[in-house]
Amino acid sequence: MSFTASSPSAPWRVVKRAAAASLVMAMLATPQSVLACTSFLIRTTDNGAVYGRTMEFAFELESRAIVIPRNYKLSSTGPGGTPAMNWTGKYAAVGLNALGVSALVDGMNEKGLAGGILYFPDFAGYADPAKADPTKSLAPWDVLTWALTSFATVAEVKAAIKDIAVIHVVQEAMKIAPPVHYTLHDATGASLVIEPVDGVLKIYDNPLGVMTNSPPFDWHLTNLRNYVKLSPFSAPPLRVGEQSFAPLGQGSGMLGIPGDPTPPSRFLRALGYTLSIERKPSGPESVRLAEHIVNNFDIPKGWIREGEQGKAPLEYTQWSTVADLVNRVFYVKTYDDPVLRGIDLKSFDLDAKAMVSAALKPAMTPPALPFAKP
Repeated sequence: MSFTASSPSAPWRVVKRAAAASLVMAMLATPQSVLACTSFLIRTTDNGAVYGRTMEFAFELESRAIVIPRNYKLSSTGPGGTPAMNWTGKYAAVGLNALGVSALVDGMNEKGLAGGILYFPDFAGYADPAKADPTKSLAPWDVLTWALTSFATVAEVKAAIKDIAVIHVVQEAMKIAPPVHYTLHDATGASLVIEPVDGVLKIYDNPLGVMTNSPPFDWHLTNLRNYVKLSPFSAPPLRVGEQSFAPLGQGSGMLGIPGDPTPPSRFLRALGYTLSIERKPSGPESVRLAEHIVNNFDIPKGWIREGEQGKAPLEYTQWSTVADLVNRVFYVKTYDDPVLRGIDLKSFDLDAKAMVSAALKPAMTPPALPFAKP
């Protein structure tokens, strides 16, 4: 994965971004798009944390890996392309974008703050831009970039977000703003959920570290009460009179956990994994552990279909990420190349003047068989 630079004075962010944002908004308006994202946090034995998520989409995102340096000037977009909030990033960040937009849809900064944008259909409701201060207003797709370039911890984001309006920015052709919500985690293991509902931001501390899609986060917490008997420990035999009925095989403690790809079911499964795994130290062991959890939410093309889809593209897991919040390494793998590849943020010049980016090019050639004949 090689990186190319983009000067902060170049028109890439200002000009190209408007067209790319239109494409993103159009895709988000399609019922088949981005309905199955799953995110989670696991703790490590050295009190660190590792974040993981999947990105599902029906159209090709053409995501690129990007590194934003410190002190980089950034700006958001208001209705009709009018200017909104401007800020200068305090921290460097690494992550993935979509379709040329230089905003992060998933990423991590140099202080170990990480997070992602997830789809939130039917419930997202943004502030009226006409009633909001443009200098404190962000388009929905810029919130994560603002957070990762501006703050070191979840607590700092929680304090600052109260003064920010996430405004309704309409994509003119589709007449829609992207319905999304946000998950954030820091190196201490603290987690935060931000959801725009009815024009205000609802902020939740998230001790579970798990988030999927709609309904709102507090609904998922209530739904969890239907599954309080689930356990990583196998159930004991059931005795009825003189007879004993032992479970069939292993895993009976999780008997009844939902296995379908709906957001409520994925929320419960992700929580089941994060609560039951054996913790490992920060570094490769915990990264691999997170990767194994991510693999359980991988959606191949065809697993999710619309009844009248016709020739419309199928939603699938385009990429997955794992972020080591202690060692500041951001990992990514794609549908076409499921090998986890790392981007070490510490290896970059974080005081550079240009943003750098790289395409996620698959390497489809398999390794040589170890026992092949010469």
